[in-house]
Amino acid sequence: MAFNRSLRRVGPSRPGRSLRPVPSIRALRSRTRRGAVLLSAGILLTGCGLDQDGDGVVTPQDIAVAPRAKVADGGTLTWAVDTLPSTLNTFQTDADATTQRVAAAVLPALFTTDGRGRPQRNADYLRSAEVVQREPHQVVVYKLNPKAVWSDGKALTAADFEAQWKALRGKDSAYWTARNAGYDRIDRVERGADDQEVKVTFARSCADWPALFTPLYPKAVMSSADGFNDGARNELALSAGPFRIAGRDKQQGTLTLARDPKWWGDPAKLDRLVLRTVPRAERAEALAAGKLDLADVSAADARRITDANKPAKQDKGDKPPAAAAPRSPALRGVVVRKSLEPGYTQLALNGASGPLADERVRRAVARAIDRRALAKSVLGPLGLPTEPLGSHLFLAGQEGYEDNSDAIGGPDPKAAQALLADAGWEQGRADGRRTAAGADGADDRSGTPGRTVELRPGPQAGPDPADEDEDGTEDGADDSEDGGDLENGGDDGSWPDDKRTARDGGGKAAAAPVRMKNGKKLTLRFVVPVSAGTESLRSVADHIARRLDAVGIATEMTKVGDVGFFKDHIAAGSYDLALYSWPATAFPATDARPLFAKPQPAADGSLVVEQNYTRVGTDRIDQLFDQASTELDAEASRDLAGRADARIWALAGSIPLYQRPQLVGARKTVVNAGAFGLGAPRYQDIGFRR
Repeated sequence: MAFNRSLRRVGPSRPGRSLRPVPSIRALRSRTRRGAVLLSAGILLTGCGLDQDGDGVVTPQDIAVAPRAKVADGGTLTWAVDTLPSTLNTFQTDADATTQRVAAAVLPALFTTDGRGRPQRNADYLRSAEVVQREPHQVVVYKLNPKAVWSDGKALTAADFEAQWKALRGKDSAYWTARNAGYDRIDRVERGADDQEVKVTFARSCADWPALFTPLYPKAVMSSADGFNDGARNELALSAGPFRIAGRDKQQGTLTLARDPKWWGDPAKLDRLVLRTVPRAERAEALAAGKLDLADVSAADARRITDANKPAKQDKGDKPPAAAAPRSPALRGVVVRKSLEPGYTQLALNGASGPLADERVRRAVARAIDRRALAKSVLGPLGLPTEPLGSHLFLAGQEGYEDNSDAIGGPDPKAAQALLADAGWEQGRADGRRTAAGADGADDRSGTPGRTVELRPGPQAGPDPADEDEDGTEDGADDSEDGGDLENGGDDGSWPDDKRTARDGGGKAAAAPVRMKNGKKLTLRFVVPVSAGTESLRSVADHIARRLDAVGIATEMTKVGDVGFFKDHIAAGSYDLALYSWPATAFPATDARPLFAKPQPAADGSLVVEQNYTRVGTDRIDQLFDQASTELDAEASRDLAGRADARIWALAGSIPLYQRPQLVGARKTVVNAGAFGLGAPRYQDIGFRR
């Protein structure tokens, strides 16, 4: 959905009864679904095909675009969510996907993102916004739409901007905020030439200034710590959007937004927008029963919906009705909207200690796997582009996207073996068969038991191991479309027969080669999530493990669930390999820096890693991010970010695999909503076809 800018808002919660202190692993689902910005209808990508240019393949939004004249006036649309929000303040650590969705519908968004993730001025709130001075200090002047008012009738003014800056700049620990990137660079906020003008002066230049003040909260929320911490947790007394909060029913699991009659822009087409909590496993049935109009669905459910809408085959030789797969007639009123999420799945390599502390071993892992085959196996069956992602900072279609993966190189088992040998890991004769730590409840080397438990949604905080089954395979099934690429080697068939796991004439699994150093076998701990919705990642992990076996890298699979995955493994650094996802952002120079910042020693001897859970970084990468975040020339800033990305690839701590698929079940009559891709909803245009 919307490009998310929450990466700069990550950190420990302040003590307090109403703020949940322990983060959850569901951050990717939360963060990539957050609607923190709006999108003007005039800049949506309306085509149904793919566009390709210098920025890579663009996967357009799939939202059943309709002009407002073709949208019915009135009606209630029910939209599935994972949870009801524990706070309505998006700048608190436990804000989640629903928090962002509500904020996007009821609060000012000064800038929006188009279908290619580009920031655009939102004319509903701004007549103009521009940098009017660069030296000696950057100055930005916002000219507000004089019609823009809060629901109490008072105009948006510089006082609202100033209160938000002071709350988020990080100087007052009484405010339970997370990271303060951007706001901490501001020197002062003041009234401009008149009440509709706001002047912001920066102490340090900020390239990503359009990311600030979205969403904008009223002064009443931001002017005191009590108001910030608790005043907007369960309700918003003031709003300024096409919708307002009309009520919450915890028993029914619903949060209702109603058309705001005081909204000065195009009026909302819907009377009500109901956000209802529905477990993902139950969403197809809820759509079929008419209890939902819009819902993210798994690939398996997407196939059910698609199959239900196929015409009955009458050709000679078709299966008789009794042999055909059962179809749900009720799903014939539902359609699947599909695009790619603004987020990507990566293979993370922990370089803090052990074999992966050696960059040569990390690079060997990167050269052993085939990212193209993995992307094809996940995205191909869904009819989505199968190019592996070539950047940590930009997605295909974004300005600035460039495939920098050549900094590490493509799949090459001989190169991987050479790197291992250079690192001192020589061919050994020990049994190279992988073990499955955690599958039977055995403890891993960190002392944390391997657990097989259900992942449950929770507050944001860290990366997400997965959400729905991305390719719809059943648990344990091979998710490769053709089976060949993942089993037998690279696209060029370069995997030597004597270097991959094979079957001997008796049907027994032949021992894979192993690598030994100082009498120790090269074995990596591979942490994999387990739940009903993570079958795809487990299949991908199995394929990666087989590729590593083929070059002599053994893996111990530890299967864990919610708390075990993030808290006990990723955040604690108790893993060697892991699969999890990061959201993309429209402002990577600022927002992505914590993901790749060089870990720094703390006074107590611990390591401050921010969100860099691979624990590898360099001073030069940090410098490039700093330069990119202060460079006011957009093209030069993107170039600096691209140079940082190439160095991140070369470090081989994070290996992007593929952009995540986005599948949405929608009633056929729903328009201007569905798979939003790199863009964001324009809530006042969502409705039902007239």
